[in-house]
Amino acid sequence: MKHSSFLIAAPKSNSGKTMVTLGLIQALVKRGLKVQPFKSGPDYIDPMHHTKVAGQASYNLDLWMSNKEHVEDLYQEHASKSEVSIIEGVMGLFDGAKKDEGSSAALACMLDVPVILVVDASSVAYSIAPLLYGFKHFNKEVKIAGVIFNKVAGEGHFEFLKEAAIDAGVEVLGYMPRDERLAIESRHLGLHLPGENKNLTIVETAAELLEQHVNIERLLQLTHSELHPVDKQEPTCSFDQLTIALANDEAFNFSYRANRDALDRLGNVIEFSPLNDKAIPKSDLLWLPGGYPELFAGQLANNKTMHQSIHAHIDANKAVIAECGGMMYLGNQLITKDRRKYRMAGVFDFDTSFETMKLHLGYRLIKDGSIELKGHEFHYSEIQQKNDLPQVLDVKTARGRSSDMAIYRRNNCWASYMHLYLGETEHMINFLKQLGLCQNKEY
Repeated sequence: MKHSSFLIAAPKSNSGKTMVTLGLIQALVKRGLKVQPFKSGPDYIDPMHHTKVAGQASYNLDLWMSNKEHVEDLYQEHASKSEVSIIEGVMGLFDGAKKDEGSSAALACMLDVPVILVVDASSVAYSIAPLLYGFKHFNKEVKIAGVIFNKVAGEGHFEFLKEAAIDAGVEVLGYMPRDERLAIESRHLGLHLPGENKNLTIVETAAELLEQHVNIERLLQLTHSELHPVDKQEPTCSFDQLTIALANDEAFNFSYRANRDALDRLGNVIEFSPLNDKAIPKSDLLWLPGGYPELFAGQLANNKTMHQSIHAHIDANKAVIAECGGMMYLGNQLITKDRRKYRMAGVFDFDTSFETMKLHLGYRLIKDGSIELKGHEFHYSEIQQKNDLPQVLDVKTARGRSSDMAIYRRNNCWASYMHLYLGETEHMINFLKQLGLCQNKEY
């Protein structure tokens, strides 16, 4: 099957990887190609943008949160159904949990995918040569196929950069010019959500600029590969099918697509809105993912019947998973940056506050009985402790240091700041067993 696959990386964060990725996806889709997007690492916001533009669900390929076999299976299964696969890298090319472990470079080597470097050239000219030379030669197993320069002042500036790349032995594919139309507002967890019209206009602009200034045909030629359709047999489960109520609206939508696929294999997923619906659907499991509850705190506070419905579900000993923003929603109050207080569901006796915003970021490993849970913590809010004390579990960072991330339990409800990665079905089942589901059943 004719196919092109590549990973878009950069020497550092904030170099323009996301904008170039989205622009290329849009340009290729407009050419009539089926594009499969992926994201290296744990970020759950970039894949939302990918999905919106590509019309195909974007999957995280994370070598720390999951094993190599799972990552390779995900990639092969979904890439084989497309004509172009684009993996957006994370941070700098060689930045991993420990040195380059789990980095974009490690992923590119494992999948045997060439790398397209995006380099911010806003304040540099010929001095880019040693940087490119270093990235090309640091690890010979990493195949640097070409470079796209970002924030280029004009053709004269590009000539300096092109000479530097030629001398460094890196093929130049083109550039993205400086353009005020590409300015995009950020929130504390990333770009605006992908459903917003302004962002879609910006992506259109990026696609047009890439068509004008980047040799896309050469990029596809350099990254040509042979993939064969994968006939993957998903495991079957011997227990009764579950009904899962999954929150999905403007306030709660930070979910890993592989988690959703695992839930789909275990039962019937019913999406609902804590903002707009009066009650949760009748279900065995309630899943409240992260999101931006602070932006919709007033509407969430006013939906009292939803609060009552959640209490009834928990009081009936039914299972709940609440991640980050979902956990905030289960507290007493949410306090915004301007110190406004909004009543939340009140399942747990704590408040969460954005008054003194501080970043908490990183991989997390939790050992709970016989199972290990992996995921990612990323938030600026703080818990203001009241009467409910967090459960004491062994929580570690990727480097083995202890983390003070709080975990709250009530009946079969699990709530924490951690975005859980449970895309491997057996891991999902093992965790659900801890919440009273799938008991006495074999997998």
